[in-house]
Amino acid sequence: MDTEHADHPDQREVPDQRVGDVDLTTWRTKAGRAGADRWTELGHRWGALPLLIVTLVIGMGVAVMATWAASEVYDAVREGDDVAVLDRPVLDWMLTLRSPTADTLVTWWTDIAGTIGMPIVALGFLVGFTIQRRAWTPLVLLVAASGGSLLMTVAGKDLIGRARPPLSDAVPPYEHSPSFPSGHTLNATVIVGTIVYLLILRQSRTVTRVWTIVLGTAFVVSVGISRVFLGHHWSTDVLAAWALGLAWLALVITAHRLYLTALRRGARPVRR
Repeated sequence: MDTEHADHPDQREVPDQRVGDVDLTTWRTKAGRAGADRWTELGHRWGALPLLIVTLVIGMGVAVMATWAASEVYDAVREGDDVAVLDRPVLDWMLTLRSPTADTLVTWWTDIAGTIGMPIVALGFLVGFTIQRRAWTPLVLLVAASGGSLLMTVAGKDLIGRARPPLSDAVPPYEHSPSFPSGHTLNATVIVGTIVYLLILRQSRTVTRVWTIVLGTAFVVSVGISRVFLGHHWSTDVLAAWALGLAWLALVITAHRLYLTALRRGARPVRR
């Protein structure tokens, strides 16, 4: 038995506990172990699944506050013409790559991560995960991830209110909501990231996991680039969306790891 958890004699293997040789219920830092111990105590008292839901709801609040903090930093940097000085040159370079065919193809591609395409993708995987695993965890994770992403997008746009690139530099159909952060990029990062995470939990071959991560990353990166290519966002809007999305994704995965840890130490998914 792992000496780190010798004080938990009732440990047992649980589904989704490992990604390859990596045990997701092993916490290598003192703070991580202390947090897992406390979370497990609460899981025994209230049930692991209800506690997971509460943790993710609290996490949404933390994510919105992080978006506010990032917006403040971003606004200060933009006013100082530091990172934002890259925006115009990057957009000018993208303009040289355009053609009628490229514009059409990129528009089609970016629509996959839009307000219609992304929910369809998420729903398709959600139904598949729920049927295959006969568990509520994929539903909780995907709904929470999507909800947090949406709240972060709305908060960022309302706080900054940054104007998009000029319509003369954009490919129609035009968008008129605030530019920061890129909602397409943020949602793609979080939703596809969560889907990739759920997929690799059940993939036994290393090569399959690697290809899943590579394809998911390629999709997220290409969506962000497409937003700048079409002139719908500045490059710094996309960079900020990637950073915010990865931060929220990390919180979602950490919450799930705590849930798995509680289950391994004997907590029930729902209190009985």
